[in-house]
Amino acid sequence: MFVSFFPKPKLFFVSAVLWSLAAVLFWIFAGEPLGARLGMPPADPSAPPVLGAAVFITKPYLWLYIYFGTAVAIFAAFWMWYAPHRWQMWSVLGSALILFTTYFDVQLNLALNGWRGPFFNLFQKAITTPGSVAASELYWLQWQFMTIGLTNVALGVGSIFFVSHYVFRWRTAMTEYYTAHWSRLRHIEGASQRVQEDTMRFSRTIEDLGVSFIQAAMTLIAFLPLLAQLSLQITELPIIGQVPYSLVIVAVGWSLFGTLLLAIVGFKLPGLEFRNQRVEAAYRKELVLGEDDAGRAQPMALTELFANVRRNYFRLYFHYGYFNIARSLYSQADAIFLNVLLIPTIAAGKITLGLWQQMSTAFGEVSNSFQYLYRSWPTIVELLSIYKRLRAFEASINDEPLPAIDHAYLATQSENN
Repeated sequence: MFVSFFPKPKLFFVSAVLWSLAAVLFWIFAGEPLGARLGMPPADPSAPPVLGAAVFITKPYLWLYIYFGTAVAIFAAFWMWYAPHRWQMWSVLGSALILFTTYFDVQLNLALNGWRGPFFNLFQKAITTPGSVAASELYWLQWQFMTIGLTNVALGVGSIFFVSHYVFRWRTAMTEYYTAHWSRLRHIEGASQRVQEDTMRFSRTIEDLGVSFIQAAMTLIAFLPLLAQLSLQITELPIIGQVPYSLVIVAVGWSLFGTLLLAIVGFKLPGLEFRNQRVEAAYRKELVLGEDDAGRAQPMALTELFANVRRNYFRLYFHYGYFNIARSLYSQADAIFLNVLLIPTIAAGKITLGLWQQMSTAFGEVSNSFQYLYRSWPTIVELLSIYKRLRAFEASINDEPLPAIDHAYLATQSENN
């Protein structure tokens, strides 16, 4: 699943994490000062904030692009020398590009949140004191919003186009790898489906989860300090009272509760999803064999196979039923959670509309980042079921025993035949 696309996957991913950590630490302790020496210093905290997409062509960002490109070039050059791989341009440089676009998307959200404060404060001033705000000021801020939105559109369209090609290249690599060993794989139940469909689903799901995880981590890095700063404006929470960095503590606690809740109620779903794919494949295979062999796909056999499909689907419906109840209830509570916390502060008139907008956005971003597992659990369930199916391929290629569930299925088939 990975060796077909990445050079020495285990070592590659470990080195990628360590190199990324080293690059971040160097940036924190030496990268920004080095940029200042090269004439691209960090933004002056006392200077007025740059609103709109113009912030992305300021000197601090230009230095960040150079720094990131240099770090990627060094890492890629090492791997292209140490372990040349047919797909290295896509797996190494392509992954780096996805990482950068994910980071840029987080920065767009940060820029949008920075725009919300001035705009909604001005909006509040305009509607409470008629004539105090010129229309040109509001038009100018709307234009800044448009520049962020247009940049987001360009990034989104370009990213989707590239990721589509990235995922198909990964699928191609897996397909070539498995078809090269087809003589050892053809006996496995649903082998054709695993090569044709599961490779595509696996690469797409891994990419989705990987990007989501990286985005969650980067969002935390970007928004957690902002939320901590905004927490200073909150003097009291319902029931709890005064708590230092209250919004940060509450966001973490609430998100962990949701994640733990979904992990518990969704514990049985991965195994059921895998069994569902297995019984569907068995039913489909019998129908396909019946197209060329009159002795196959007899009514009694099809009835029994479809009964297995029906039984597993009904079990899935039951377990997804209480899973969705828990998930929906948590989502509804999450929609009003922050507003309930801020009622004492809002009632006391201690925050402005713009500040409330910034708090809501920052809290939502931090909370959603910590809710990564909660939000991704259905996708993780799907991935685990696909992984179990492709793992049987890996076992056959490497002369390892088949997973227990595949071994049991083959034994049953032998008895029936």
